Amino acid sequence: MHTVAVLALDQVIPFDLSTPIEVFTRTRLPDGRPGYQIRVCAEHREIDTGAFVLRAPWSLEGLRGADTIIVPGTATPAAPLAPDVRDALRAAAKDGTRIASICSGTFPLAATGLLDGLRATTHWIAADLLAATYPDIKVDPDVLYVDNGQFLTSAGAAAGLDLCLHMIRRDYGSAVAADAARLSVMPLEREGGQAQFIVHDHAPTPQGSDLEPLLTWLQDNLGRDLTLADIAARAGTSTRTLIRRFREQTGTTPLQWLHRARIRLAQHLLETTHHSIERVASQVGFGSPTAFRDRFKRTTGVSPHTYRRSFS
Repeated sequence: MHTVAVLALDQVIPFDLSTPIEVFTRTRLPDGRPGYQIRVCAEHREIDTGAFVLRAPWSLEGLRGADTIIVPGTATPAAPLAPDVRDALRAAAKDGTRIASICSGTFPLAATGLLDGLRATTHWIAADLLAATYPDIKVDPDVLYVDNGQFLTSAGAAAGLDLCLHMIRRDYGSAVAADAARLSVMPLEREGGQAQFIVHDHAPTPQGSDLEPLLTWLQDNLGRDLTLADIAARAGTSTRTLIRRFREQTGTTPLQWLHRARIRLAQHLLETTHHSIERVASQVGFGSPTAFRDRFKRTTGVSPHTYRRSFS
């Protein structure tokens, strides 16, 4: 079982602290077993959150042996990081532990030096302060989260949910992540220009919008060779109007939406079937397996074969 240690620092933000606890505790594998066990760790036994005092069941020793450490945000991001906390995080990183931050939790993680030279994010209101305090970090204030492999950072509040779901998908695949998202009443993909790799069987549809019937039709016809003109004809509008409506209601273009939906379906097929790569390519609307492999790798960062080996 995957162990997640949540590090509660002084003045921890209760929402940021509870997010990984709730999401990971409720995650279940296909056979019903829990996917994670949680440790809430702290430097001192009692932590002042501002609203209440938290009694942590684990000391910093609980960080040892964890597969993932999560650093929630604090109300005092510029506060100095205690040397024993810094050393514990550095030791965990040296052992290969995955370390993620939520909201202003990027600040204590940055104070360890582990993010130097990497791209990172935090709550938009604190992004300038992060960039000024840690100039060796490439701060991106426009994304929900950044995944550097071993080190991950997220923006504020609900972006912590996006990050947790992303890590669940990395650990156990899209089906488990989809179930976790449903329990959290959380969409698996939020538009906004950032690359999202939380995968589900059906692409998100703006409920109640006038595009909903069209998006449902597209989802049901991903295997067809569809052009922009075909989609516009189905919508009964011009291509220019179609593009404008897509931008307004989904934040992307019709063809970009279609490509992402096809890759999501391909990921599901790679996880749940033994179909050949060529057959999967055909099922999701790519006439050429080569074009499919290229699009898949550009979207997910790995080849279809590597993805299947990792998540099947």
